[in-house]
Amino acid sequence: MKKMNWLTKTLAIGGTILVTIPMLAPIIFSIIHLISTGRFLLDFLMPAELGIVVFIGSGLLLWAAIRSRLCLKWIAWSTGIAIVLVFGSQGLAGITGLASGRSEPVGWQFGVVLGGIIGYDLAVIALSIGGVLLCRHLLRRGNE
Repeated sequence: MKKMNWLTKTLAIGGTILVTIPMLAPIIFSIIHLISTGRFLLDFLMPAELGIVVFIGSGLLLWAAIRSRLCLKWIAWSTGIAIVLVFGSQGLAGITGLASGRSEPVGWQFGVVLGGIIGYDLAVIALSIGGVLLCRHLLRRGNE
């Protein structure tokens, strides 16, 4: 049983780190840029660009949540919403020509694509929070 508990904790911690890195990286880079140039620039698209890291981390979190039966709904829903929003907005950007530059980034298409990416960012934040809660439950359970 201890090996299973150790594996579950490792999956949860690793998944949380992988999911959180794409959310923290733009903030850290923005602070560095602000200090060096005096201008604040935030790349809110970076979490979508690093989506493979988020999806690997969410897979680890799902595995840990299934093994422990803790925070499963939170992590599963956050992962599902993130996947639908990122692929949906990227698909719409491709269909409307926003991705290739064929059409100008204005109008309802741009608003929907941008809203999908922002929704994806929020879903990844929710997934990070779910990962932290899962780690907290697992580590608390291990100390008792």
